[in-house]
Amino acid sequence: MSFELFVALRYLFARRRQTFISVISVTSILGVALGVASLIVVLGVMNGFTTDLRDKILGANAHGIVMSADRTGLTDAPHLIDKIRQVEGVRGATPFIYSEVMLSTPHGVKGLVLRGIDPRTAPSVLGILSNMKKGDVADLAPRVTPEGASSTGAVATASGPPGVIIGEELAQRLGVVVGSRVNLLSPAGQKTSAGFAPRIRPFVVVGVFSTGMFEYDSSLGFVSLDAARDVLGLPDGAVSGVELAVDDVYKADAVAERVTRAVGGYPLYTRHWMEMNANLFAALKLEKTAMAVILVLIVLVGSFSIITTLVMLVMEKTRDIAILMSMGATKGMIRRIFMLQGTVIGAIGTGLGYVLGLGVAWLLQKYQFIELPHGVYSLDHLPVLLQWTDMVAIGVSAMLLCFVATIYPARQAASLEPAEALRYE
Repeated sequence: MSFELFVALRYLFARRRQTFISVISVTSILGVALGVASLIVVLGVMNGFTTDLRDKILGANAHGIVMSADRTGLTDAPHLIDKIRQVEGVRGATPFIYSEVMLSTPHGVKGLVLRGIDPRTAPSVLGILSNMKKGDVADLAPRVTPEGASSTGAVATASGPPGVIIGEELAQRLGVVVGSRVNLLSPAGQKTSAGFAPRIRPFVVVGVFSTGMFEYDSSLGFVSLDAARDVLGLPDGAVSGVELAVDDVYKADAVAERVTRAVGGYPLYTRHWMEMNANLFAALKLEKTAMAVILVLIVLVGSFSIITTLVMLVMEKTRDIAILMSMGATKGMIRRIFMLQGTVIGAIGTGLGYVLGLGVAWLLQKYQFIELPHGVYSLDHLPVLLQWTDMVAIGVSAMLLCFVATIYPARQAASLEPAEALRYE
């Protein structure tokens, strides 16, 4: 052990009569510990919330979409899908139709975002269809069961109504279950002998999904491509675009550029999830940064307490400093003694902060004792996701602030003149 570290530890732990200074040292340690613990817990919760929100958005939406600038949409989807699947980084592709309709039941009417999908390829792109609460996406396929038979419990025949999958919130609001009959009303009307009338088609509920996000669970519905074309009055083969899934969601922008080049560019264009949700995730990132800055101020308060501790210790140990210097200790040694003492205080506080913060984060993750109001947030508990980059940044910033706090008191101690300090002793 070096001479400077030995003296610093002795001043810090072997005091007998400096009770007040000891109290300030403990306060400094606790201040740093609380700041570090708060940063760990809050940043963990922010990371968990962002990740949970991203997963739920990507569960109900594709990683990217290919659409046409023409209002007619895409007419050669199979050929286009073959090109997209050959692009490096693309895991799957499926055609889709997107529109808005009205869902009518005996218990009420509700606006519905209707998405026509291919039941065979859509589950490889949309995660929500692989983990439904009730029913199966395969039930959207054209029914070929014999007259009077039904695989879902409803009266479904080869000439019966097509299937629709809706969200759990919407099903509860309208009082429908798997097997219930509903009607879809399209704004694309049709001419009749009595004049213009909305296009109405009967459907049967074959599945219920739940994403945990109220916006999706209360207003989103899936039908087959043929059923969507029928209710919307679209020609055979017409689709709104192609949805695609990528191997790495964080490289969706690079994959989207490769897809755009592969499909030939204008009038086709590609958008990815980071672009379509840019404002939301930018706001979450800004909120995380703002919270980190606010909580760093707590560590800063603890570092100011270190300054107070060292300044008072220098005043208390003026005679000891003078004796050490008269015995041959250099100014650099005296400076390092007090800088090491402040650094030790910061290290102890940071270590306690890690223990406290990681402990609270573990308890939140395991027992989920903080419940959130259902329907207000997209989840029912506080999620926690600890990232090693955040852990390293927290430790480095805390130790840096504590080290900076030692510079002024250490310089003041090193500037003492032995003769002046011992003159009145």
